[in-house]
Amino acid sequence: MKKLLENKWIKIAGLILLGVALGWLVKPSGETSQEAGHDHLGTLTDQLWTCSMHPQIKLNEPGDCPICGMDLIPVASNSSSGNSNPLAFEMTPEAVAMANVSTTIVGGTDAKGDLFLSGKIQADERENAAITAKFPGRIEKLYVTFTGEQVRVGQRLASIYSPELLTAQRELIEAVKTKASFPELYQAAKEKLKLWKLNDAQISEIEKSGQVKDKIDILAEFSGVVTQRNIAVGDYVSTGQVLFNVVDLSRLWVLMDAYESDLPFIKVGNEVNFNVAGIPGENFKAKVTYIDPMINPNTRAASIRAEVLNRQSNLKPEMFVTARIQSTQKGSQAKLSIPRTAVLWSGKRSVVYLKVPNSEIPTYEMREITLGSRVGDNYQIESGLQAGEEIVTNGVFAIDAAAQLSGNFSMMNRPETRSLEVSSAFRDQITQIADAYFRVKNGLVSDQLNQSQKDLTEVKKAVSQVDMKLVEGKAHDSWMKVQAQLNAAVGNMEKASSIDEARKGFSSLSEAVLEMTELFGLNKEAVYKDYCPMAFGNQGAFWLSERKDITNPYFGASMLTCGEVKQTYLKGQAVLATEQSKTTISTSHNH
Repeated sequence: MKKLLENKWIKIAGLILLGVALGWLVKPSGETSQEAGHDHLGTLTDQLWTCSMHPQIKLNEPGDCPICGMDLIPVASNSSSGNSNPLAFEMTPEAVAMANVSTTIVGGTDAKGDLFLSGKIQADERENAAITAKFPGRIEKLYVTFTGEQVRVGQRLASIYSPELLTAQRELIEAVKTKASFPELYQAAKEKLKLWKLNDAQISEIEKSGQVKDKIDILAEFSGVVTQRNIAVGDYVSTGQVLFNVVDLSRLWVLMDAYESDLPFIKVGNEVNFNVAGIPGENFKAKVTYIDPMINPNTRAASIRAEVLNRQSNLKPEMFVTARIQSTQKGSQAKLSIPRTAVLWSGKRSVVYLKVPNSEIPTYEMREITLGSRVGDNYQIESGLQAGEEIVTNGVFAIDAAAQLSGNFSMMNRPETRSLEVSSAFRDQITQIADAYFRVKNGLVSDQLNQSQKDLTEVKKAVSQVDMKLVEGKAHDSWMKVQAQLNAAVGNMEKASSIDEARKGFSSLSEAVLEMTELFGLNKEAVYKDYCPMAFGNQGAFWLSERKDITNPYFGASMLTCGEVKQTYLKGQAVLATEQSKTTISTSHNH
């Protein structure tokens, strides 16, 4: 009996141990499943919601702002798309939709003389037509019952009962009987029906049948799309009353607004290349046919009209377009302009957000700009933007608030810059140095050592003519260092006995010019920091260029297009402190 009891307790203890072991084995699996579910719902549980007007509000679920009652918007999170620009901020497509973000192309003229304008598609006013009642009567039946229906010439639109038409038919039938004796009466009766827009087939049918038709079809006189139906079954219409409005959409107008400063670049006959948001990837062409002689006093803009054939009917009236007009004039005399809704202010600073092109995730770059005068609902741009760039015009505050909440740079969180405040007069003088440097660079691009060394004289002259009284304090000390670097590099290039030695000296000269550009800026709309990873035995080298396309001074004709644009310096735009160390060698470059 004792042994049996001992065995019983042993069995119970064994069962308890077995249960503990099974629980230990099952527990990790359950936790893993829970974590997987958490990851799957991460977008719901981890998503923060904020108010575009009160970014300090952060809630875990959507709803209304407790301060102002506005709908909360999702806070965008930093994504891992690899964008290294510290001023770029990525948003989820859902956040972009909730913020109601819309963009537009910056209008103005680029260095090639191409003018960027925005506008919309409109129907050609000359193709509008009204189909009217030619005689009074009652509408018995409608064959076209809704607007937007496509009609063709001769198509039945409605049937009408008209006592006047019955009388005219009887007159014709009687005239047919006596047309041999009284041909004038026959022709008059027939002409009366023609004036009432009955066609030859309808008149011939009445003559042959000898019967009066109580209902006559109203036929379309024009082809096109019905834009308005003004009648219903049972309506009594009088002579001249509009029954249908029709417009032919086979030829359309492209209407664009051009500011006063843009008008010198536009002539009748200029080619227009435009895109529409509703048909991505397709380019359309038209020609300028009309320039409004009057300036709109509210917008300070004139209407520019181009005509385009719409053979495939894929263009629709009211579609927004982004157009580029190929002007015969060169240069950048016309100032850029942007809508005031695109601008954020904080004291003297003005900030806009640009849409980063060719990004997998919606990405927007913050940029400081210098505003000019306000013209209507637009601001002219003194510096900071280029024609053809795409900026946010609606939802800009929501983007900035989301960037601030995510710890990114924003209007209230300005990044540190290495650019120094100097006068425009000083920038004019160092810009002359850059212009002389470009001539030296272009000599090496053309493999002309003698020409490059001759142009060094202009560099030395421009450096010596800089008035050091125009800079003070830190700017003065920085310029003294750059000046010494410039003079030393010029001296080394002058001593070079071969083009290879000159190119080594040019590398040092380029470093000094780049330092000068980043510290003080140039009075040029845009210059480009280029990089060739294969220069000097794959050690790599930088240079400054006045043109966007690559022309390599380190290889010349042998590898003219080897390299890539690392950075664009815009007039008036500060250079970030972090950007001075951006010398990462890229494996992707041109050859």
